[in-house]
Amino acid sequence: MAILFRVTRILIVLSCLSLVLLSCNQDKSDLGIDKVKIALDWYPNANHAGLFMAIDEGYFIDEGLEVTAYTPEDPSSILLTVGTGSDQFGISYQPDLLLGREKSIPVVSIAAIVQSPLNSVMTLKGSGIIRPRDLIGKTVGYPGIPTDEPLLDTMLQNDGARGLEDVSLVNVGFNLSAALIGGKVDGCVGCYWTHESIAMENQGYPVNIMRVEDWGVPKYYELILVTNQELIENDPEMVRRFVRAFVKGHESALEDPQRAIDVLKKAHPEINESIERKGIELIAPLWTDEDSNRFGWQDQIRWQEFTRWMTSNELIGPKIEYSEAFDNQFLEYVLNEED
Repeated sequence: MAILFRVTRILIVLSCLSLVLLSCNQDKSDLGIDKVKIALDWYPNANHAGLFMAIDEGYFIDEGLEVTAYTPEDPSSILLTVGTGSDQFGISYQPDLLLGREKSIPVVSIAAIVQSPLNSVMTLKGSGIIRPRDLIGKTVGYPGIPTDEPLLDTMLQNDGARGLEDVSLVNVGFNLSAALIGGKVDGCVGCYWTHESIAMENQGYPVNIMRVEDWGVPKYYELILVTNQELIENDPEMVRRFVRAFVKGHESALEDPQRAIDVLKKAHPEINESIERKGIELIAPLWTDEDSNRFGWQDQIRWQEFTRWMTSNELIGPKIEYSEAFDNQFLEYVLNEED
């Protein structure tokens, strides 16, 4: 999804809308159960298995919440809909949130879902291109997302190349796999090593994978759970209940990842099982922090370092306060309850 277009669209709409009162957007059923919505970043896939497990197991109902999970027609609108309160929660990305906060969108990350980057550079197995500097003089496809350019630039420089000037970048949209398999590009950046790699291998095209954090890019949170700052202030108890059920869903999915895919498929029969069943085995270990081995925790140093990287690459300005972009209080409360 093109962050540049997304942020521009958000600015235009925000200029025409005032922030709505969250109390007006929260609905209640006749039984007094809070009705809330969570907007997904993309079509349902293994990244969302913990959420659908929580819905299927009744963890949200146990907390007095009736949760609707949906994919917006335009997923780039998630920060806007959460920021204005028309969606109480959303699944987004750490880079997107920082870009949005620079535009004064009042959205906060309250849990890290995928603790490590999924983005990578991929090349075909037989290409001989196994590290960033092997791309010198080559053509690299990317989906037009602005953050992918500095990601690749950092990786190249980290491996002794000059940077983007050493490669030819081609915007292939989201047809990354097809462009690589078809020989239109020598490599691609923006490929998820938990998705595109599996899809290509399933087609008989195994790939080399260069993970961004292995080549100089600060480790960042790929997927995060976000909510509105006003909701945090006005109804922290409801946010706490949501986080409690959300954590339980992921803990259940961690215990049996393949059953989590069964649940996902029950809710969304259209999923590609040949990808998602392999993908969940790669993704599930990334739900927990490597130091604490607990789901969802966000590290201040990681937010600080990645904010600094985005600032140095002129993706955001120097005035962004990273400490205001995330909030561990709800997760901490829930985890302490478990102890």
